[in-house]
Amino acid sequence: MIRFFLAGLAVLLSCLTASAQDAAIQPILQDHQAVIAKSSRKTIGPAIDAIASSGLPQAQHVLETWAAKSMWMRKSDGMFFVGKKVENKTYELTDFDSGDVVGIFPKTDLKQLKPNSGIRALIGSALVRFQLMDGDISKRRAALVSIQRDPDAGLLAPLRASIDGEPDPELKARKQRLERLLTIGYGADPQARVAAIQAMSGDLGVDVRATLNPLVATTRGVAAGQVPENLNIAAILTPGSDALTKDEAYDLLVAKSLAPARITADQIRTALADHIEGGRVGGIPVAQLNTTDTRIRAYTALSEAGKVPPLVTQPDVDAALAQHVFFDSYAEPVPEVTTAAQQALDSIAVKVGMNQTLDLTLDALSLASIYFLAAIGLAITFGVMGVINMAHGEFIMMGAYTGYVVQQIIPDHTLSIIVAIPLAFAVTFAAGVAMERLVIRWLYARPLETLLATFGISIALQQLAKNIFGTQARPLTAPGWLDGALVMNDVVSISYIRIAIFILALIFLGVFLFIMKRTRLGLETRAVTQNPRMAASMGINPGRVNMLTFGLGSGIAGIAGVAIGLFAKVTSELGSDYIVQSFMTVVVGGVGNIWGTLAGAAMIGFLQKGIEWLNPSNTLAAQTYMIVFIIIFIQFRPRGIIALKGRAAGD
Repeated sequence: MIRFFLAGLAVLLSCLTASAQDAAIQPILQDHQAVIAKSSRKTIGPAIDAIASSGLPQAQHVLETWAAKSMWMRKSDGMFFVGKKVENKTYELTDFDSGDVVGIFPKTDLKQLKPNSGIRALIGSALVRFQLMDGDISKRRAALVSIQRDPDAGLLAPLRASIDGEPDPELKARKQRLERLLTIGYGADPQARVAAIQAMSGDLGVDVRATLNPLVATTRGVAAGQVPENLNIAAILTPGSDALTKDEAYDLLVAKSLAPARITADQIRTALADHIEGGRVGGIPVAQLNTTDTRIRAYTALSEAGKVPPLVTQPDVDAALAQHVFFDSYAEPVPEVTTAAQQALDSIAVKVGMNQTLDLTLDALSLASIYFLAAIGLAITFGVMGVINMAHGEFIMMGAYTGYVVQQIIPDHTLSIIVAIPLAFAVTFAAGVAMERLVIRWLYARPLETLLATFGISIALQQLAKNIFGTQARPLTAPGWLDGALVMNDVVSISYIRIAIFILALIFLGVFLFIMKRTRLGLETRAVTQNPRMAASMGINPGRVNMLTFGLGSGIAGIAGVAIGLFAKVTSELGSDYIVQSFMTVVVGGVGNIWGTLAGAAMIGFLQKGIEWLNPSNTLAAQTYMIVFIIIFIQFRPRGIIALKGRAAGD
């Protein structure tokens, strides 16, 4: 009885030992020892696949150790271990299977495995299978990024297996999306691929289009008699049509060695020169070979004598084309898949077009808000007061430089912008008041002198800015919460700075309307605008009103400068980049009317973006076309979109 018990125990121990040996990674490494030791990118693939597909828990550790260049081979027996340097030129080796330290060995007894970038890329792809279900969410994210960067058919199965057990909802959604993309590209079941294509047909992601486009890519081919049955044909082509000319069709036959190449005029001349005998070629004197017909007759004679290849005539070309069928075939062999892919791409193209229209609209609104912000101050000084202030752009520049100076004193970008906005208003308001008191007040009703005087002031202010700040562009940094963009999808996005400027433009519209409709200054300004003599007789001081109005317009220009400086270069020429558009905005919208200024800014913004969309490679041409259009527009509506009655309108 004891004997049977001992025998059974021996059998059990042997089974356990065999099981332990089966669960070891070292035998797999030994099976591929020579390949691993050689570390060649061309031959290492089977070894990596054997480790990754072993199903052993040690496999991930081996691959990570190998990629980190910490795997060492003992030269005496070719065994592989984890190596750790302990002293100068000595290393501690740890067994992959047991985790036990097997000893300390000199470097001369070992060989370090140093995989190059190509092998590390293969190891990284293999590690993705383990990382997809790793407990560390950062590793799972990294695995998805790796698959997106280098998709492979072998990653589809482990990706699918990892979806149900994914605890993070956001990561699970990403896995499901990526699984559909891999199914489209590498799935074995056509129905599953069609279902995945239909599920992604509303997705505007660039990766979706990148996955679908290869499915509908075509290759031009030719066959004798009829189209091969094993091809997925996209179209049958007729030589001589727009899709395939006869010359292109015959060139395709020549490329496929299905027809002889045509003889060119240069080849004919060379052949004739090589066969001159006794001053003749093909029985024709050399002196007569000065026309195309005689050269062809001489070449034909040489061809009939078997000395040169025969000419390919047009009847020969037509006959060869008639004997062959030309077609475009899909690289994807399954017709159902290509049909679904083409339908999905057509659907996506429509949605992309609609979203591009929305994106263009947002860009136009953004540009219109910038022009409105730059022109709102000019709408007061030029529109209401009738003063052609060519230095308006320099007030914008002064506001931007004020913001820059404030940021040098207050490093907190949010606080500095909050301080810079009222300070820029104060600085440019004071400058505008000084300019009105010293220069403009003497030049009312003299537009030419006003233009020349303010143009001179503009040049002086630019030079003053260069003397103070230099010619190098100065940074006006936006707060961190304005970094980035609002991304709606892969087509539509708008930066947070543009959104902030749009909101600021709306705020200034409200402030201007409040001042003009609800304050004493606005009432007096409207009175002076409509009838200055009557306003003066009612006790209103027109000079004081003009001074404050000019200062208000200049102050608003300063605030616009802070906003514009957040995304444009702050230089002494900043204002000159916007002065022309500001005047066009005011004139097109209607001189002296804030709603007209708003309409003019919208019109110019949409017009410029539309022209740039039609001609994206030449923004200068776009501005030229815009100016031409505005000149034509003014010919038909010289008082703008919304005309104002009163002094500013010339009544």
